[in-house]
Amino acid sequence: MNIASMIDHTILKADTTLDQVKKICDEAKEYKFKSVCVNSCYTKFVAEQLKDSGVLVCTVVGFPLGAMDSKAKAFETARSIELGANEIDMVINVGALKDKNYDLVLNDIKEVVETAKGKALVKVIIETCLLTDDEKIKACELSVEAGADFVKTSTGFSTGGANVEDLKLMRKVVGPNVGVKASGGVRTKEDVLNAIEAGANRIGASASVAIVNDDKSVKSDY
Repeated sequence: MNIASMIDHTILKADTTLDQVKKICDEAKEYKFKSVCVNSCYTKFVAEQLKDSGVLVCTVVGFPLGAMDSKAKAFETARSIELGANEIDMVINVGALKDKNYDLVLNDIKEVVETAKGKALVKVIIETCLLTDDEKIKACELSVEAGADFVKTSTGFSTGGANVEDLKLMRKVVGPNVGVKASGGVRTKEDVLNAIEAGANRIGASASVAIVNDDKSVKSDY
């Protein structure tokens, strides 16, 4: 199993520097990770760094709270694609989901999916740690209805990350034709293998190099 090809090599902290982003890009090219995942201000730089490497550019949208206006998320999506993004990881409106305002949540995801259609793949971050199981199910159902390509567990910036139980539930709900991304707290090769066993087919991690080298001494937040 080629684990590296399933990993979105990630750097999203607020104090991230350009040198750190370049290092992530260099590592992604060396290890052949699936993508480099960054905040949208770095999209153009990352696209330039990864040109002709085969590594994709993944940009987060509405990150990390998801509480932005849907049109703002659509604009950030369009701009990110214009600057070179191949994949968009958007955060749902968690509060609206909890309010059972499902039309808002659905349309919020649709705004991004329709903006990206034919240009970039869309992953929907549902922030599982803030949801009940029923809410997780509904978030996955709405993501599928909106035409998303993946559902994703977490931003890595809330109260918890990916776990096996949530991944199994998400895979059961979305079925075999929609992707499941495990992110937040995936720090070791064992974590990755457990996530894959539970149904994940994409991994978001900042400890990607340690994971592929099976180095358990490295600590990371995402």
